[in-house]
Formats: sequence, structure tokens, C-alpha cells
Amino acid sequence: MSSNHTQIITDIRKQRGSDLVIMAHHYQHERVILHADLKGDSLELARHVPSLKAEYIVFCGVSFMAETAAMLAGEDQKVIIPAPSAGCTMSGMAPAHLLDCVMRRLTEDGASVIPLAYVNTSAAVKGIVGRYGGSVCTSANAKTMLAWALKRGETVLFLPDRNLGNNTADQLGVPANRRMQLDIRGNGSHIDVKSATAARLLLWPGLCSIHERFREGQIDEIRQRDPDALIVVHPECRPGVVRKADAAGSTSFIIKYVANAPAEATIYVGTEINLVERLAKQYRGDKRIRPLVPSSCANMALTTERLLAETLENLENSEPVRVPDDTVHYARIALERMLEACA
Repeated sequence: MSSNHTQIITDIRKQRGSDLVIMAHHYQHERVILHADLKGDSLELARHVPSLKAEYIVFCGVSFMAETAAMLAGEDQKVIIPAPSAGCTMSGMAPAHLLDCVMRRLTEDGASVIPLAYVNTSAAVKGIVGRYGGSVCTSANAKTMLAWALKRGETVLFLPDRNLGNNTADQLGVPANRRMQLDIRGNGSHIDVKSATAARLLLWPGLCSIHERFREGQIDEIRQRDPDALIVVHPECRPGVVRKADAAGSTSFIIKYVANAPAEATIYVGTEINLVERLAKQYRGDKRIRPLVPSSCANMALTTERLLAETLENLENSEPVRVPDDTVHYARIALERMLEACA
């Protein structure tokens, strides 16, 4: 049956030509990735969108990524996501109404608080961040963007991933005693504003359910069993995991790390299983690529080859991703600040 879906997709891509571009995140299944014109992490895919001329951009990923693409696309372009229900647990931990309440509380006495939102957030959150003078970041450019934010305010609020925030702060040398995890209960009513605005870095208490599954003990076990092995993890992992690994970085960093590793090396990778399995297949016979532990994203898995084929068959009738104009204005400002800072 999959061969039939493959043929449908191949035929439609040929018919549509340059009017169709399929984008896919690295965490998509191999049966989807093989049809992508462009694949990459969040930053790579975002950078491509403004230069695309295609009428239809089909985004194989999760909803916040498709929203970002829609905001960066032209007025005559349509961004279609095959699985509109593909959300993100981390993004859901930072709803826009709660961020708005928290920012109002933090700045009510005139404090200079710059919000920096990870791209794993909704367009509405990005809009609030843009309105308060902030920007967004990806795992690939978090260090650059946190340094950017720290230069612009007395206090930076990093959201929603506390692990990425702490790991990036470690890279920049922000002292642990100048960091504070926010208590966001009660729409921010529990926040001690005086203490919060005295901190250099405020951390939203969110996390990635995929990368939270990796533990320090798993690395200790590998070190005992296979002491010559290399271990690379994603910076959404706990700080203790990042410290014990040989290297940590974005999905693009992980791909390059594996490529540059010595022949015959054994490399344990701590990130989403689709990427790990793809790397294992690519380097089979040359290097041994293994998961730290298998960890899959159920939301990324919602996009299948069958669903992609059905989406392409019904492009004209597919509802494009829409972001309200008032949200787009400030969210686009936040995104453009990132693209400019990382040019």
C-alpha cells in the first residue's frame, strides 16, 4: 500500500513542479522524509521560507512550525500542514494567556524584562514576545539569542524549556544564583516580583517530554559497558545529562557530530528516535549509531506517508494555516529579530 502512496506523491510533485514545496522536520518518519524538498531543524526550515516562490508549502511537522512558516510566507502562498492536530507538549506548557498575565505582572512597576521564546511555542506566544521587545530562538541559536536578550534588558524570561534555558545559561556563564524558576500558578499571582526582577534569568517551568526521558544513569551505564563510545545529546535534555555527554547540540549539530566522528566509532544519540534510526542506516558498516534510549514523538508521528498523499491529492480544498493579523505583526517582528541576529 505504501508503494501506491509513494507513486501518488511522486506523480503530484512532478505535476505541480515549482508550485509545490514539501518541507519536513528531521523528526519525521523516513517514509515522509524521503519526499521532502527541504528537510532540517526549525531554524533551517524557517530560513528557507522567505525565499520560496511556490504557491503551496506543505509542512510536515508540528503546528507551531507550520504557523512560523505561514508568518514568513508571502500573501499569495498557502502553507498546508497534513496533520493540523499535531501539537507539542512543550508548547502547551506556555499558553499565550498565561504568558500575557506573567509579563504584565513582571513589568507592572516598570521593570525591564525581555522575553525570549523558544520556537516551540504558538504564534500567539511569539506575538506577545514581540510586543514586549523580545525575540525567539531555536536550539541551534539559543546561545546567540540569549546573549542578544541579556544585552537588552536587566532580566530575561526564557520560555518554555527550563532545560534549554539552563544549559544555554551554563554556556554563557550566567551564575546559578542569578537564575530563578518562575512559579506560574494562579496566572502568575504567586510570583514575587521584587525577587524575580532582581534575577538575571527567569526560567519558565516547561520541558520536552521526548528529551526528558534521558537520564544521567543511562550515560553512566554506557560508560561502564562501552567506555570508548561517544555520547551526543540534544540541549533540551536535563543539565546533568548534557554535562555527562561528550557533546550537546541541535539536530543539525548532532548530524554533523556523527558525520565527523571517526570511522568505526560507536555513538549513542540522545534525541528523537526517527533521526537516530536514520543516522544508523546512513552510517551502517562505517559507524555504529545507537539510541541512548528509544524516545519517540507521538505528534511528529501523526504525519504519515498516506496522510501526505491524501493532502497532496486535495491541495485546493485543504485549509491553509492562518494566523490572525494582529498576532502576525508582532510575532513576525520577533522572528525577524532572530533571523537578523543570526544572519
